[in-house]
Amino acid sequence: MDYDAQPREYFLNGVSTVLDIHTRVADLYSSPHDQIKEQLRLTIETIKERQESELINNPEYGLLASVADEQRLSTLSGPPTPDDFDDLLRKVWKEPGFFLAHPDAIAAFGRECTRLGVPPPTVSLFGSQFITWRGVPLIPSNKIPVEDGKTKILLLRVGEKRQGVVGLFQPGLAGEQSPGLSVRFMGINRNAIASYLISLYCSLAVLTDDALAVLEDVEVDKYHDYPVNYK
Repeated sequence: MDYDAQPREYFLNGVSTVLDIHTRVADLYSSPHDQIKEQLRLTIETIKERQESELINNPEYGLLASVADEQRLSTLSGPPTPDDFDDLLRKVWKEPGFFLAHPDAIAAFGRECTRLGVPPPTVSLFGSQFITWRGVPLIPSNKIPVEDGKTKILLLRVGEKRQGVVGLFQPGLAGEQSPGLSVRFMGINRNAIASYLISLYCSLAVLTDDALAVLEDVEVDKYHDYPVNYK
């Protein structure tokens, strides 16, 4: 393998916001629920939603922008069929981790499987049921864009040991709550407003080209009419 004298540098993308809470609210309404804790939880969930969108759609490091040209496929006929999913598996054939698709795309795939008489099996993950294809689960994300009735479906191999897609974060942040996420108290102003700085730093890297593939031009608005025949 050729040595790259100037390898690509990955910069962590920062998402930050400030949560303001009046001390009166924290003092008077923190039973049975801790108001500060709950407000922080809701704010962190909002930031994580933004993180998910950035990891998929960021033009510099997002999954959709990181797919190599030879790993891009188009559907055979428009709707996502089992044959299309087999083509994706052909591109990421070494230890594929999961498909990532908009819920509309997963529903469209389910309709095609029903039409062909090959209902996909399900698997229990994180306490919920997910459909699978060839043993690989389909994970939904509404952050994958749907435009003019078309979307994209990703297939990933994940993990550093597998030379797949890996997440990047800064360890050891002040006030660290989870990898790359920190919460810091900024003080109380003269109006008795307590402020908290919530920061999240993230990025991702695709270690090898064959760790990521995408199925493009996936139509999600096609439905089938089934004749009703009674004996």
